[in-house]
Amino acid sequence: MEAERFVYPPYDAPLVEAYGGRFESVFVVLHPFVRVPEDLAWSVTKQYPSDEQILRVGEKRSWAGVAERIGLRNCWRLSQALLTATGSIGDELSDSGAAEAVKNFVTSEPVWLPGQGAFEPLLQMDFLSAFEAARHQELLFVPEFPHADPVERLDVDRLRRGEIAFPERGSLVAPDGSFLLTVDWDSYFTLFYGPRGFVSEVVRRRKVEGFFAEPTTEHFWFNYSLGCCVVTMAPDGWTVA
Repeated sequence: MEAERFVYPPYDAPLVEAYGGRFESVFVVLHPFVRVPEDLAWSVTKQYPSDEQILRVGEKRSWAGVAERIGLRNCWRLSQALLTATGSIGDELSDSGAAEAVKNFVTSEPVWLPGQGAFEPLLQMDFLSAFEAARHQELLFVPEFPHADPVERLDVDRLRRGEIAFPERGSLVAPDGSFLLTVDWDSYFTLFYGPRGFVSEVVRRRKVEGFFAEPTTEHFWFNYSLGCCVVTMAPDGWTVA
């Protein structure tokens, strides 16, 4: 198995077609909003908390809950708002009203935007649980640019105990190539590729928020009104697109 090829998939093709279509499904894991104590709120610090602070005192806040709070009807509208707020999309795709609602929310409550462009600290234990569920004691870390940085074998238990640093971004691959998790530099989400039954069980057990990609879903899924919904933990009142 050439692990180096398991880098983040191309932006301009359906996600399910990545890696030669070897994976049955891909689940888009939404990075949660981060609730913090009042002394770490934007109104106090004006500075995003560190990974250490997030791991120590941060809590997950769901997209569904935030969307309901600010009056957006589904996850693709909230993604559009986030990308607009951070200047990550052009004016023709932006939603300035929704972006303003997101900004007002995070500046008035002790909640920060989802982490962007890296493996979210509040999801790290969830990701490691996938390898443990498959009885893998190690994982393959494929860096964002494997032609410049080598693929590494990392011990899952040592990662869980914090004895070695959790990778910032790139891909975490099962040693047998049966599933992987990958995130790129500008995303509020991580892609979880693998057998649908296995992926479903992991996200259900860990209460991970997200949705399964449809055959046409691409990286810029916020621009689709179909194929984007909360699948595993849809709350009452959450609109499935």
